[in-house]
Amino acid sequence: MIAYTPRATRQVKDLIQHYEDRGRPEAIRTFLAALDEAERKIAGNPAAGLAAPRPYPRLIRRNRAWVKAGRYWITYRTTLPLMIAGVFYETADIPNRL
Repeated sequence: MIAYTPRATRQVKDLIQHYEDRGRPEAIRTFLAALDEAERKIAGNPAAGLAAPRPYPRLIRRNRAWVKAGRYWITYRTTLPLMIAGVFYETADIPNRL
């Protein structure tokens, strides 16, 4: 299991609450499955992540990478210990949410 920064933990809780408030249990299941997929990708090959989501090349940061899992972009620290640093829905305004 990959650890989450406090900020990423808040983002996960907020997204789950958003789906709960709208009565969307399937969206929660899909979201949690995407997080599991991202954790497996990161743990399996931390170097395989992208420098930034393709639409946002200006988000390149040292010691950070991005993976796409389901409909979510997940950013993580590439230094040990690996940590998920942010979770974003694919159509979110990611640059203005960092």
